[in-house]
Amino acid sequence: MVGIVGYGTQIPRYRIRVEDIASVWGADAPSYKRGLNLNEKSVPGPDEDTATLSVNAARNALLRAGIDPQLIGAVYVGSESHPYAVKPTGTIVSEALGACPRVHTADLEFACKAGTEGLFIALHEVQSGVITHALAIGADTSQGAPGDALEYSAAAGAAAFIVGSEDLIAELLTTDVYMTDTADFWRREHTPYPEHGGRFTGVPAYFRHVTGAAKAIMDRAEMAPEDFDYCIFHQPNGKFPVQVARKLGFTEEQWAPGLLSPTLGNTYSGSSPMGLAATLDVANPGAHILLVSYGSGAGSDAFIFRTTERLSDVRDRAPHTRTQLDEYRVHIPYGTYAKFRRKILKAE
Repeated sequence: MVGIVGYGTQIPRYRIRVEDIASVWGADAPSYKRGLNLNEKSVPGPDEDTATLSVNAARNALLRAGIDPQLIGAVYVGSESHPYAVKPTGTIVSEALGACPRVHTADLEFACKAGTEGLFIALHEVQSGVITHALAIGADTSQGAPGDALEYSAAAGAAAFIVGSEDLIAELLTTDVYMTDTADFWRREHTPYPEHGGRFTGVPAYFRHVTGAAKAIMDRAEMAPEDFDYCIFHQPNGKFPVQVARKLGFTEEQWAPGLLSPTLGNTYSGSSPMGLAATLDVANPGAHILLVSYGSGAGSDAFIFRTTERLSDVRDRAPHTRTQLDEYRVHIPYGTYAKFRRKILKAE
């Protein structure tokens, strides 16, 4: 048996409201709020990046796992916004945690599903017996061109999961995938912001892959929507995951704990993993959880977990995801946000 032994999140304190972004570009804030079902998004501070967010999330995961960092045999960091083009984020995280030097490290990219890409690899690597523990992280900082729809939804945060085969808090039942070459979202080398295909990112991209992966894994597991206590889908905005959940036959009670978008915005590679962490914060032992990610380009990873009795014993060892979302928020104006994200630079 393999599964999760510890999890943790890190969300920046800084936030910017939808209204403050819309007012700068002369956009209709109510229509954006209705269209995206978003109120605000998290913003990384000048001293925060994918590496720092990953380290703090991983430290919270270690608190819950209660293991020696030297037991971690692999560290995988999935992100669209690694701080270096040539230098791994994973080695920074491994060194900060005390997992070096005998730790396999890799940085991963697959748009918004880079985090679950790491989780998929970590779970199956531990299951193979090559290593006893692995760390998978999904983390990003906000990337959206000024005035683009992504500027309203691309937020920041990190979710980390330590995988093992003993003292599980959530055991893995099965995995599945659904992949095609669908170019709905991209960023070329040396281009500062991603581009997207507008409405094309919906039906042929997000909905096709998420529903495809969800149906495939439920068929594999011989389970139906009513067999799950919780479902978590990638959250590019606050509407898409709700629409796909309803289409598949899930109820609001099943998707609500993991739906973070109305408050947070999409954290890119940490989006569905962040929803999993929020769900683990509230799930009872024996709960069945369906997790389906989505990454443009395009593909979805799907997982089914079943929580254990140990979850109740460890989840209060570190801050809950909802606590990080709702407490100690500092709202900033657009000018400060633009300065933090280096959208405007000081003249030399």
